[in-house]
Amino acid sequence: MAHRKKTGRKAASKASKTLRSGATGKSSKTAAGSALSQTGTSKKTSTGAAKAASKTLRDRRTSAASKSAAGSALSQKHKGSKRKK
Repeated sequence: MAHRKKTGRKAASKASKTLRSGATGKSSKTAAGSALSQTGTSKKTSTGAAKAASKTLRDRRTSAASKSAAGSALSQKHKGSKRKK
């Protein structure tokens, strides 16, 4: 099945806001950069960016804009990845 998810306009705007903020942490910026890079394309979120997005979503200090961007990036992670034990 083809990967068809793309970052929407609102999520891209929030990702841009997150990247411009000086108070934003590294994980939030990684997730926002991943979401922004997937605007208008069907790229998938990398494992590292997905981990950063997950960390951003769990952090209570994170802004709503950062969480929106992280959620967008995480929703575009390929679900069928193989896991090593």
